[in-house]
Amino acid sequence: MGLARGFLFIWILAILSLHHYSSNVNARYHYHKKQKEKGTNIGSPVSPSPVYAPDPQEPVPSSPVDAPAPQDPVPSTPADPPSKSPSIPSDPYPNDPGNASDFIFDVTSFGAVGDGSSDDTEAFREAWKAACAVESATILAPSDKVFIITSTIFSGPCKPGLVFQVDGVLMPPDGPDCWPNADSRKQWLVFYRLDDMKLTGNGIIEGNGQKWWELPCKPHRGPNGSTLPGPCDSPAMIRFFMSSNLVVSGIRIQNSPQFHMKFDGCEGVLIEKLSISTPKLSPNTDGIHIENTKSVGIYNSMISNGDDCISIGPGCSNVDIEGVTCGPSHGISIGSLGVHNTQACVSNITVRNAVIRESDNGVRIKTWQGGSGSVSGISFENIQMENVRNCIIVDQYYCMTKGCLNQTSAVYVTDVQYRNIKGTYDVRNPPIHFACSDTVACTNITMAEVELLPQEGELVDDPFCWNAYGIEETLTIPPIGCLQEGMPQTITETSQYSC
Repeated sequence: MGLARGFLFIWILAILSLHHYSSNVNARYHYHKKQKEKGTNIGSPVSPSPVYAPDPQEPVPSSPVDAPAPQDPVPSTPADPPSKSPSIPSDPYPNDPGNASDFIFDVTSFGAVGDGSSDDTEAFREAWKAACAVESATILAPSDKVFIITSTIFSGPCKPGLVFQVDGVLMPPDGPDCWPNADSRKQWLVFYRLDDMKLTGNGIIEGNGQKWWELPCKPHRGPNGSTLPGPCDSPAMIRFFMSSNLVVSGIRIQNSPQFHMKFDGCEGVLIEKLSISTPKLSPNTDGIHIENTKSVGIYNSMISNGDDCISIGPGCSNVDIEGVTCGPSHGISIGSLGVHNTQACVSNITVRNAVIRESDNGVRIKTWQGGSGSVSGISFENIQMENVRNCIIVDQYYCMTKGCLNQTSAVYVTDVQYRNIKGTYDVRNPPIHFACSDTVACTNITMAEVELLPQEGELVDDPFCWNAYGIEETLTIPPIGCLQEGMPQTITETSQYSC
């Protein structure tokens, strides 16, 4: 009898243990009843493109609520990220279940159809709302589906560790005629007031930019020297605004109506293994644009587009760019800066171990007449040029029209190093061009191991310098005899332009 009771007791314990294990496994995922079976048609079905880094030779074809400019956070370096991220005033989710982690919020569980024609916006918003309240949650846009969503702001603050994972295809309505009238035409996807968030996946974010590029507003260069129309109020594709500790990794982005990716008022940004691809004649399709953003690392990415591969605007510091392949494009640019007599401060920018090919510019600093502030602590190192016009250029007379007048103030450019920059240039322009302000000279320019040969034909005009001061540590090819030694006599007056 005692033996039978013992077996019965062990059997009951086994049943209870199995039930407890099953409950723990089921608790790791949130499942939601689908809200709809079919969405509103706003586009035609599109098949997903293959996911791989594009051949740059064969590219595949502003603020959410006008919020005030953010205050500059304390700068830190990419190698040493901020030890303390911006604090959230209060816990917006006091009823959170606790220490749950690794929650998956599949947008199809919230009603997303993913057939390439239905409007899945509401499903993405609901998935975001649910995931935002859970630590280390993942919003999943699964593979083998094409999701269309309209202009959306994904707002925080959210619990830390949020991942937005795109394994399928995500795209906006097809062109301006399909764009909802109530939606902003300045931006498509905005990520706002977030900390510790990651955008990743094996899928594609497709911009459907072709019809935007053809709008009859801004003229731009076309094939064989022709002039074609360009973008009007075209949307930027992805924007991160007033956020910190961000990661963008592994995603493929293509055919944006305007800028592909913008970071404004952010701190602590890591971008790696990114692929951006847009035709070389698509207007204003900058790859990555940053402004008022500090502590940025951009690594091991491929960018081909119709404007700057990477553009660095005012208010940026501690930016490290390495292992980027750029082109066809307009190169890697600091600027434009100082438009409408504004102050611009940019410092501690490093570009190294990069390849720039078939591009209108190589490494460029561009400022408007009449600005103030400074560009300082800039290093371009170990860069390979392949058939590039204007390989090395400082242009302090940047102007979008022919009506700009010289002014007595300018952004002060100083402490710029060009080291081990080699390759070939397009002979239509001199490979080195330093056009500095009449009144505020460029100073402390360093040239070392710069060797640039013509892609074809003979050597063209000598490098151009105007009011540029610096040194050649080694002989430059072609020789740059126009760089003045020492400092200008009026250097004391430039202190007013420092930041």
